Amino acid sequence: MFRDKSILVACKPYGVLSEADGHKPNMPSLLQDALGCDTIYPVHRLDRTTQGVMVYALTENAARRLSAMIQQGRVEKTYLAVVEGVPEEARGEYTDLLYFDRRKNKSYVVKRERKGVKQARLRYEVLQTIEHEGERLSLLQIRLLTGRTHQIRVQFASRKMPLVGDRRYGSHIPANHIQLCAARLSFIHPLTDEALCFSHDPTDEYFSLFNR
Repeated sequence: MFRDKSILVACKPYGVLSEADGHKPNMPSLLQDALGCDTIYPVHRLDRTTQGVMVYALTENAARRLSAMIQQGRVEKTYLAVVEGVPEEARGEYTDLLYFDRRKNKSYVVKRERKGVKQARLRYEVLQTIEHEGERLSLLQIRLLTGRTHQIRVQFASRKMPLVGDRRYGSHIPANHIQLCAARLSFIHPLTDEALCFSHDPTDEYFSLFNR
């Protein structure tokens, strides 16, 4: 998608790790092989089960600056998701307390703050709702305001609207992949101050049922 001396923007496919942890396939190793880069610095992550746009740093300086921007909420991440059912409001904001159980690799919405519990916030908008094989499905545009593990998946599942194909969080509709895509990434270049925006339009499986 984009590459200069300090950053690299690419689209991560389903089933590929966003960080190198000794397992393959992973994005850093794929990018190094394809582009001949010496070092790829991950500054954020996507679940293996999620596709979409990611930015990587090519220098330590760029990595430090991008990481700080992400921590400060200056990198805007917008997702597309197909969920079972329809939200009560056409657009809104969800705020929950989430606890991530590392042993089970699963997040839970909880009622009280305690050790390991973090606040999760997102905004959503319903783009379209359809009937498909007796099921009501909604295409949502989601803006993450925090970045918690499995955040989108668990916040909608806790409201009885699991993402299509997400069996871990209660979906009963079979799909090859969880229907979630990091569709747009907007940020200021960490060194040149140029405003950048990159997008990816998913066309696979249930996304292709909707008119966009």
